[in-house]
Amino acid sequence: MPTAVEHLRRMRGGAQPQLMRCSDDGYYVVKFLDNPQHPRVLANEWLGAALGTSLGLPVPSAAIVEVTPALAERSEDMVIQLARGRQRLGAGRQFGSRYPGHPDQLAVYDFLPDEVLLEVENLPDFLGMLVFDKWTCNTNGRQAIFYRSPGGSRFRALMIDQGFCFNAGEWDFPDAPLRGLYTRACVYHAVTGIRSFEPWLERLESRLGERAFDEAASRMPPEWYNFDQESLDRLLDRLWSRRRRVRDLIAAAKDTYRQPFPNWK
Repeated sequence: MPTAVEHLRRMRGGAQPQLMRCSDDGYYVVKFLDNPQHPRVLANEWLGAALGTSLGLPVPSAAIVEVTPALAERSEDMVIQLARGRQRLGAGRQFGSRYPGHPDQLAVYDFLPDEVLLEVENLPDFLGMLVFDKWTCNTNGRQAIFYRSPGGSRFRALMIDQGFCFNAGEWDFPDAPLRGLYTRACVYHAVTGIRSFEPWLERLESRLGERAFDEAASRMPPEWYNFDQESLDRLLDRLWSRRRRVRDLIAAAKDTYRQPFPNWK
């Protein structure tokens, strides 16, 4: 478990995460248990990272990051902004999402023009992430960042922010046709039917085992879900049973007013 050794800056986002350098020489976007959204956001991020990785999707590596009281006390900017005033973030075990490189040396973007976006080297992974987001009922829009690998000429997408999977702190599944879609429809131009999602659907329905659930849950700090094992077990049971509903959830998005899959035949 890496320990945070330096606070760098606050990042954008509703959970008001912090960019931190850690003892393993890595940089992490750290979400705190006392974030302004919900403590379960950390559990959602942890489960989302584990299950996304199991499906072969480009999600950031996850870590439990130990924030010491000494670092919390001396880092004046390690706070969350409230409607009235600021609140200092506490110490303890927090969720860390690995930053894709050194923040002073790697240019990272959250927007690319369409003509550049269409040249992203792992563009098909947006289809896989829709499978994931429909399965987990991500009630936030799909978030992604883009960067060039060292020596690479093309951008690569990294799918970030799984905190609103399972409807954030509610841990339920209020499915809706437009949920989980990326805002830029051009990433779905290659979709010609449900078979376009087949590599990820097949992994979800046939290859993903319950062991992936058990391993992820067993390694997660229980304070991230308020020590409520019964609710966690119920969430995982429902998630397991939803695997074969994803085809219908994707098809339901096809005929919405946004027409996200214009080449669906």
